[in-house]
Amino acid sequence: MGKKRKHSETKVSEPKKEESAPERPQRTLLGWKNKAEEKETEPRGFRNKEKVLVTCSRRINYRYRHLMLNVVSLLPHCKKDNKVESKSSKGMALNELVELKSCSSCLFFECRKHKDLYLWMAKCPGGPSVKFLVNAVHTMEELKLTGNHLKGSRPILTFSANFDKNAHWKLLKEMLTQIFGVPKEHRKSKPYHDHVFVFSIVDDHIWFRNYQISVPHNESDKLARGGLEKMTLVEVGPRFCLNPIKIFGGSFGGPTLYENPLYISPNQIRALEKRQKAGKYAKKVKAKKRRKMHEMSNPLEPDEFADMWRE
Repeated sequence: MGKKRKHSETKVSEPKKEESAPERPQRTLLGWKNKAEEKETEPRGFRNKEKVLVTCSRRINYRYRHLMLNVVSLLPHCKKDNKVESKSSKGMALNELVELKSCSSCLFFECRKHKDLYLWMAKCPGGPSVKFLVNAVHTMEELKLTGNHLKGSRPILTFSANFDKNAHWKLLKEMLTQIFGVPKEHRKSKPYHDHVFVFSIVDDHIWFRNYQISVPHNESDKLARGGLEKMTLVEVGPRFCLNPIKIFGGSFGGPTLYENPLYISPNQIRALEKRQKAGKYAKKVKAKKRRKMHEMSNPLEPDEFADMWRE
């Protein structure tokens, strides 16, 4: 008969623990979300939150109103508001509107005498601000240009080299960059660059042009990535010219940082034109008087045959 095993020698075979099934990944709208692959969100750097308020004064001309609407269509990060009365206290009202709309910049189109258009470009509420006289206005509808680009797309800003010559041009360049540059990842913008804003200085005036970047879409003419040989620029519009008048230290006022010595107001130009027209009439009157005095001082000799046919 065999020996009994000691209790210590007996080993109870323990049942193996069942391995738990892996947790099912969380499902989202974009697919399955794997927690193992999740990464901690890194702290984001600077994000451009620029917003621009675009408004105009009362009794604005229809041509200038169309120009303002063209500018609104080009800037997806802008907000449009009702008309503001063009008075001496317009700066306070505009600063309040900018604060209510949560904006940081303002473009105010001010029309006077149904003829002259002034553009206020201001950084609110601390400044600076610039006052321009707008000339050579051509809207998109008026020019009937062939260019067309995607609405809400981000533009490429280009500046001529003479923006870096003087301090006031550098300041204007920075303001134009901040106001006309569409912020990245803005909710109303498209992640494409299909048009170009061109700012150039000619005769101390800033000329604005908007061009579409045209690329051929045929299979034969299709461009390689980065190829610029067959790309062309087609003008879209609008066109306008900005003549800087004054640069102020505050928002819609404050100390004058720069004043254009070559600026002549439209009222003075119209007054000179009237004086020239009045000078033409005065010349005619003087010529008639001189003619009469000449005839009186040099009378004609009596004609021998004047009384011949009276009988």
